[in-house]
Amino acid sequence: MKTVTLSPDQKVDLEALHDASRDKRVCDRIKAVLLRSEGW
Repeated sequence: MKTVTLSPDQKVDLEALHDASRDKRVCDRIKAVLLRSEGW
């Protein structure tokens, strides 16, 4: 799998977008990116 590297600012922005979004599919995609950046 491809490695994902996020800056701290990008991570904060994605977490805020995850909290603000009502679309479950968007939330799932954001969560997948965040988890992949943490090595999952």
